[in-house]
Amino acid sequence: MQVRVGTVGGRAAVATAVAVLLGGCAGAADDAGRTSASASASTRGVAAGETGKKATAVARGTTLGPAGSACELPVSFGLAKGWKPKPVDAEKELAAASKGEDGDLAGELAALFRQGPVTAACEIDAKPAGHIGFLRVWRGKPGGADAGGVLRAFLAAEKGVSEAKYHSFKTGGGVAAVEAEYVKTDELSDGTKKESAFAVVTPDGPVVLHLGGMDTQEHDEMRPAYDLARQTLTLS
Repeated sequence: MQVRVGTVGGRAAVATAVAVLLGGCAGAADDAGRTSASASASTRGVAAGETGKKATAVARGTTLGPAGSACELPVSFGLAKGWKPKPVDAEKELAAASKGEDGDLAGELAALFRQGPVTAACEIDAKPAGHIGFLRVWRGKPGGADAGGVLRAFLAAEKGVSEAKYHSFKTGGGVAAVEAEYVKTDELSDGTKKESAFAVVTPDGPVVLHLGGMDTQEHDEMRPAYDLARQTLTLS
């Protein structure tokens, strides 16, 4: 990814374009998209026998993480039906960004692929399932860090995070994990929204799963897919 721009406005435009690649500008979706997503969510709720209340379960599709899956990871977990995973070659993107002539822009691009001690490894798009947002998987290198320390460093590297609440739990596969639920200020709208993330440590390094969303409503509607990952996660 080679980028050449000569103005601050150009840098912002390119950074925004890259953010679209990683789902960072989902807030630009039009009202029709939101209506379609809401209608899809309502249909799923009725199909699940939950007429009149928010669905709390999601149909399971394939398993993500094992060798041969869309994203090969140190962990494996159930993928919500309809969600589309895509591997992210962070090292390739970071190397390309470092060759750019604009140092400030390279730093902005690097921040999209590296956050604290982890780098982007896989993004799972919710749009095919009728939502606007991503479940992202980040990986780190093996070392002595614990799950709580990794997660705190991950959030510390993110702008606009507040009201973080941490707690420990075990995934359905028996893996010790630490989760954070927090509020993030959206740089585009200056509004706030809920986000969630949890971290585990594997022999191949730490893994962080993060759920964002265009806004709090989208986050809550996508939460069942995130919970499915929590409930089924095991070591690969």
